[in-house]
Amino acid sequence: MAAPSLPSRARVVIIGGGIIGCSVAYHLAHMGWTDVVLLERDRLTSGTTWHAAGLVVTFGSTSETMMGMRIYSRDLYARLEQETGLSTGFNPVGFIEVATDRDRLEEYRRVSAFNRLCGVDVHEISAKEVKELFPIARTDDILAGFYVKEDGRGNPVDITMSLAKGAKMQGARIFEQVAVKDVLVERGEVRGVETSHGTIEAEYVVNCAGMWARQLGERSGVTIPLQAAEHYYLITEAMPEIRRDFPVLEDPASYTYLREEGGGLMVGLFEPVCAPWKVGGIPESFSFGEIPPDWDRMTPYLERAMSRIPGSTEVGVKKFFCGPESFTPDLAPIVGEAPEVKNYFVGAGLNSIGIIIGGGVGRVLAHWIVNGRPDVDVTGINIDRFHSYQRNPAYRRTRTVESLGMVYKCHYPTRSMKTARDAKRSAIHDRLAGQGAYFKDVSGWESPDWYAPPGVEPRVDKLSWGRMNWFPYWVAEHRACREGVILMDMSFMAKFLVQGRDAGKVLNWISAGNVDGKAGRVTYTQWLNAGGTIEADVTVTKLGDERFIVVASDTAHRHAETWLRRHVGDAHAFVTDVTSGYAQINIQGPRSRELLQSLTTHDLSAEAFPFRAVADIDIGFARALCLRITYLGELGYELYIPSEQATHVYDQIIAVGDRFGLRHAGLKALASLRMEKGYRDYGHDIDNTDSVLDAGLGFAVSMKKRGGFLGKEAVAAQKAAGPLHQRLLQILVKDPKPLMHHAEIVYRDGARVGYIRAASYGHTLGGAVGLAMIDAGEPLDRAWIEAGAWEVDIAGARYPAIASLAPLYDPKNLRVKS
Repeated sequence: MAAPSLPSRARVVIIGGGIIGCSVAYHLAHMGWTDVVLLERDRLTSGTTWHAAGLVVTFGSTSETMMGMRIYSRDLYARLEQETGLSTGFNPVGFIEVATDRDRLEEYRRVSAFNRLCGVDVHEISAKEVKELFPIARTDDILAGFYVKEDGRGNPVDITMSLAKGAKMQGARIFEQVAVKDVLVERGEVRGVETSHGTIEAEYVVNCAGMWARQLGERSGVTIPLQAAEHYYLITEAMPEIRRDFPVLEDPASYTYLREEGGGLMVGLFEPVCAPWKVGGIPESFSFGEIPPDWDRMTPYLERAMSRIPGSTEVGVKKFFCGPESFTPDLAPIVGEAPEVKNYFVGAGLNSIGIIIGGGVGRVLAHWIVNGRPDVDVTGINIDRFHSYQRNPAYRRTRTVESLGMVYKCHYPTRSMKTARDAKRSAIHDRLAGQGAYFKDVSGWESPDWYAPPGVEPRVDKLSWGRMNWFPYWVAEHRACREGVILMDMSFMAKFLVQGRDAGKVLNWISAGNVDGKAGRVTYTQWLNAGGTIEADVTVTKLGDERFIVVASDTAHRHAETWLRRHVGDAHAFVTDVTSGYAQINIQGPRSRELLQSLTTHDLSAEAFPFRAVADIDIGFARALCLRITYLGELGYELYIPSEQATHVYDQIIAVGDRFGLRHAGLKALASLRMEKGYRDYGHDIDNTDSVLDAGLGFAVSMKKRGGFLGKEAVAAQKAAGPLHQRLLQILVKDPKPLMHHAEIVYRDGARVGYIRAASYGHTLGGAVGLAMIDAGEPLDRAWIEAGAWEVDIAGARYPAIASLAPLYDPKNLRVKS
């Protein structure tokens, strides 16, 4: 075979010719970027795409971004043949998800309501109706089915080939049998690729190398913590009673999806405990290979799955297939620009839904590359959510065992991953364990979720959508903060020291608020992009003219750090990640001043140390940076303590704690306290698609500060455009019984106007409370809110609610500033 004639340069080089790589090429070309080269080391679809099951399903997610990608992909596959002349094999045979227990029934009812809001026509059907649609299924234990007539199945190879042809028709070039040896990087930015047939200069590189993506990324220092695992499906011999127009049937409780294949039955499996494959590295020579199936390990799962179709055990087995699929630590895709290398994009780690969202992922990445920022919320899928330790072999081997099994678990809102734990501990971890802490995984940190009372083992008796055994402990912690004083460990928060002559100038440019004023002040602010939408939600503390501390949430750690570093440029400013260097202990509540004053000689009176004040104070033998600020809606203080002195400070606090009724509080209390006050949490109730005004954070913007700020023009334009039609509102359910978690639908006068982005329970307010972005379609003001009757759909039942622009708890900040 003659060597391919590669171009010497291209604007974009895409690595990998599976569904994702071809989709990125297709969408870039359709957006007018035709100087695109796709390189495939073997043949298109090699690796994973070729053996995918081909489900094309929209039902199942409570993420607006994931739903958008699912719907877009299905619609793209349906129309692609008209454009390219190549069939995708898409056949809308329908899809049914069955619930066989009460908890799954509640989950799917919640999912259905959200999916309908997103435009999916989901119908809850009876067991009898399931039987009518899939006559050979056993339905005696089915409580309900959830049916989407427009979903179905496609041919993964045909879809990929059609996308590839569509890309080439627009001018993109595709080369097979060309391996990429390395991505060329200079001064932290992409310069091109080195291939088996020479070098190509490039402005952008997109790593769509599937299960090889991690290995390729490591050569450039890019963290892509995916891991291949064994994935199985069985195909039976022909069954006369099966018809090709049978819908896809998914039965998560039996670990299976079922569909017709070649006149027989395909029985796909997502077993609860999986087997990672080739943790040390995927062989370069592996392409269209298979893994010898482990019959002994898989037989019990097969038997359970096939029991849904009694006749399936009476026919022969045509094929028991095992092939590798890539999974990520949190079961979400890895998409976006790598924080380590500018213009190095990644689309990988699809967790067995590469066909389902492949079209959408390609569109999102193409838009991101062409326009410089994404047009959808990417906080849950952005590559920069991961940390380097997560690519360690031991971590991947341990976590992947659980990740695959999570596909078909009941997705309880309070579930925390159990594997690959104890990666990070705060300096006072052992002290907190001694106080009865129940720890959860918080971006790798072990952080207390709640505390069991003395003599009670801190454990979860049974996961549920309702009140669990720890609910009373949570109530007590919440009330202790509202009425007395609590201690909360928040060492997981991301902390950055910014120093240099230009530190204030850099921070003031990227901050919408004025953060470079008087020293000894903490400022709550947002970092915006040029479009005026939010990139980070932080506090900036000015310690001196050339010294600042920036604090961001744990989930935004690397995103905030990358945004900051990339805006330093040639300025005399230096960024140091000091997260591990400081423990963060928060003392909050109306008695917090009394308690802390008993430990320090520094004057903490309201006059000497007002809200937003900052000082270096003495506590015992230690020094602590003390910020008078709160995320809980009460008088309170945040203490930043050198890690080596954290236990000493903790012990000093505990020694006087009983005098003030001190109680430990965990993250459940953090959630309920901040939600009652309407405080925002980036990546949960605000994201990169929200303008600072829509998010209700205009008070934190300084339009008149000297020098302006990044995104000012966009904010000014929105202000000039007139009254806002979309705003983030606080929603309180009047009935004290139901719980909200996320994605519940909000109604005004019987019409859907938005959904709950994040929620908790307002123990002080007396009901479930959340934040929802509401689209009024007209000026949204207090009068519009008060003129409507508000309701929330919770698992299929509607409950009256209150909507408010102002915080329902302490709207005038009297307690915070007391």
